[in-house]
Amino acid sequence: MMPIAPAPACFCALTLIAAAASGAPVGAADLNDYPTAARADYVFACMKTNGDTRQALEQCSCSIDVIASILPYERYVAAETVLSLSQVPGRFGTMFQSPEQAKAVTNDLRRAQAEAGVRCF
Repeated sequence: MMPIAPAPACFCALTLIAAAASGAPVGAADLNDYPTAARADYVFACMKTNGDTRQALEQCSCSIDVIASILPYERYVAAETVLSLSQVPGRFGTMFQSPEQAKAVTNDLRRAQAEAGVRCF
């Protein structure tokens, strides 16, 4: 009788469980948890900022890949949300400008963006 190979999804889950059990850190890149649409949104906005050139496409694609390797998608969404809401004028926007938790989340994103800038631009 031939042994049955695990299905790809099952294999990935087993790999992650084994990595967690061994104490090896599992990073965002291992999970590939950024949806394609989120990556595309980032690249489009980045390209607008950087000249809409082929070089900008390559640098911006590199940038989101670096950010994804450093910051889990959940933290990326939280930081983008805080940054967006902090731009709202008035008291509502002010609520997102000063709390320590909001600063910590946005600082993580800024550090990841700085690393991406060094590696990609």
